[in-house]
Amino acid sequence: MKKSMRLLSVVISAITLISYISCSSNDNTNVGGNNGTINPGNDPNFTIVANSDIGFTNFNRKVMVFDIPIYAVSAVEDTKLLHAANIMAQYLDNNEDGTVDNTTVHNTMKANKAFLFMWKTSADMNNFNPPSGFSGQDLGADETVPVWHTNGHTGTFDASLEEVWHIITTAGHERAYPTVFSSQTGSEISAAMDIARGGRFENPPASYPAGAWYTYTDTTCNYSCQVSEYLYWIMTSMLGAQENRLSDISHEWKLNTRVLVQSQDPAAYTIFTNPTYILPTVLPDGTYRR
Repeated sequence: MKKSMRLLSVVISAITLISYISCSSNDNTNVGGNNGTINPGNDPNFTIVANSDIGFTNFNRKVMVFDIPIYAVSAVEDTKLLHAANIMAQYLDNNEDGTVDNTTVHNTMKANKAFLFMWKTSADMNNFNPPSGFSGQDLGADETVPVWHTNGHTGTFDASLEEVWHIITTAGHERAYPTVFSSQTGSEISAAMDIARGGRFENPPASYPAGAWYTYTDTTCNYSCQVSEYLYWIMTSMLGAQENRLSDISHEWKLNTRVLVQSQDPAAYTIFTNPTYILPTVLPDGTYRR
């Protein structure tokens, strides 16, 4: 959920880019690459390197996280890039033992050429024409807010928790386990979402039935998009990210804690606690393997 304008999804050949713009932190320190040099950073696990990948020349540098690239334009702060890398690592290796938890999801992401790209202005997105056959997700530098994790989960939300999770589910879970996680109608998660919305709606209705707890109203978000958002709300609510945010999100999502998901959305809770899928049980905080 974002408080500002949502860009239309960009679909080019086999690529799916779910794009968002929002405003958050004004932390402009450690901008990388503006002087033509690449600062590798001082993260103990990840190194910023120069990028020369074909089709991604808009981005001057990248970080590799378990073979998944995170690209950034030159104006993106190094601290934000490294934070996103740590968030992705913690989602993929939630017990932080150095090994990806669900190799099926990870291998599916790699097979679908998953990537994350970080932008600073809307022009960065408008000028990006990715190659076909890739699955990508954007993340804005100004919506990436590392201090949210050290401020008691208060203040401007760290949207990296959402956007990183989106690329993991869209390029990973949805394709690795289509009967369960597919964003198309007929999957277990889409059936659970239809219950949460009080019915099956191809597009957000003018008003939701009484009793619905997932009430997203963005008309640019089609059925597949709605499932992707639902996956985000379930996961982050179960991990505790939404506990302090009910007043901000209740117009869209009402089950902001694990207890509420378990009691009111048992269909989704059963899926997300199924050990087969080895889903995260600890909320990422941007400090992988500290």
